Amino acid sequence: MLNDFDIKINFAHQTFQWDSESNLKAHVYVIIVGFAAEIQKIKKLYTYKSIKSKPEKRIVEFINPYLLPADTGIISAKKDAICNVPKMNFGNQPRDGGHFVIKENERKEILSKEPELEKWLRPYIGADEFIKGKQRWCLWLKDASPADISQSKILYQKVAAVKEFRLNSSAKTTNGYAKVPHLFAQITQPDNANCLIIPRTSGERRRYIPIGFMDADTISSDAVQIVPNATLYHFGILTSNVHMAWMRVVCGRLKGDYRYAKELVYNTFPWPSPTEEQYHKIEDTAKNILEVRKKYSNDTTIAVLYDPITMPADLEKAHRKNDIAVMKAYGFKVNETSEMDCIAELMKLYHKVVSE
Repeated sequence: MLNDFDIKINFAHQTFQWDSESNLKAHVYVIIVGFAAEIQKIKKLYTYKSIKSKPEKRIVEFINPYLLPADTGIISAKKDAICNVPKMNFGNQPRDGGHFVIKENERKEILSKEPELEKWLRPYIGADEFIKGKQRWCLWLKDASPADISQSKILYQKVAAVKEFRLNSSAKTTNGYAKVPHLFAQITQPDNANCLIIPRTSGERRRYIPIGFMDADTISSDAVQIVPNATLYHFGILTSNVHMAWMRVVCGRLKGDYRYAKELVYNTFPWPSPTEEQYHKIEDTAKNILEVRKKYSNDTTIAVLYDPITMPADLEKAHRKNDIAVMKAYGFKVNETSEMDCIAELMKLYHKVVSE
């Protein structure tokens, strides 16, 4: 760490995409950092509206380790949220060798042979299902008795196959789950609770990571994060440009895509302290986003709705109203606070909350 040696950043280029001149181009994501033990009074920070845009030069007083104009340190991953908000969990993890996860054609085949198994088949949602509108199912046998499994040829064969897969795994933790072969290896979703879902990976072209609600009858995969018992207010804050700005800075990356890690993004995020009026305003704007989405739900996927080229004007407007409501809850000046300024203030708030 540069800070350990009292070395300061004097100029920097934020992330941009470098293309080689080769016919077989390798897209490389680059930052440039100039640092020294000697501190320069004038520091130059080159910012990019997108990873392919031309740089804009800013003269700043500080450049922190995130290449932002703020005198703040590293954001450390947290096991628990620093604010009083519902806990975020990974989605459920099957470790089943694919035997519990059911595609639509297999579901039809199962029900044609044993229609009584419908009560054990639940909608199964991960990032692809939520964003791209794909459909999968899973066998959810949490409440199934030994008699239920033994009296069904299909269930018995499925559970036996899962047990064999887990016993043959090279991972000792997976071997242990062979003791409960009828269950998902890790069950993180509480019964009878609606949840917010956030894809763990999302394309960097999107201004907003698509976030939504999942009903209690649906089972989440571990390709998403879930927030059980979240409210419209929580949805409004998380889908806002303020949270997205924080996410873009502290999240991991898979090539250019965002990797939403709960320990680094959700648990470190400093929430506002809204007035009652501001709280209800965020609830209203959050509800409006969901209502606008519903208008397009019959023939349009979330992927299309949140593509920057095809995003409908009324959905963009709904998000903008929600962004304004959230910014006001933080005390940010709506037309005067840039994304970098927003992040700088959030980092100050983060360090204040952590220190307290």
